[in-house]
Amino acid sequence: MNIAYVFATDMSATYKLGTMILPQLEAGNHGVNVVGMFFFDDNLFCLREGDEIGERLAKVAAEQNILLMVCDQCAVRRNLAEGTFEQCGSGDVKAKGLVAGVGAGCFPQLYAALAPAAPDLVITL
Repeated sequence: MNIAYVFATDMSATYKLGTMILPQLEAGNHGVNVVGMFFFDDNLFCLREGDEIGERLAKVAAEQNILLMVCDQCAVRRNLAEGTFEQCGSGDVKAKGLVAGVGAGCFPQLYAALAPAAPDLVITL
């Protein structure tokens, strides 16, 4: 089963991802095929270069072909992307200062990026 996660609530990336999902992905016993993760609001901060969770996740994502994407508007607001609010949703905003492999976008870019993997379920945490 293909799963995509959306980290939308406070601390879901540092708590649920960092202490539950990521260790299971690293151990190979998560039980499903994770095809993507999308991060909103302050959950982006765990993806900054040098952050332990972000660096571990980037490694796992590269090994397991997991899409990592941040909300472009959230990233612009936190100075973690190059672009303007007017560019949000266009695909022109570029992530900066984040771990390797993280893209920035809005729902149109997320849908297009996930299409080849076609998640069976999207879980919002």
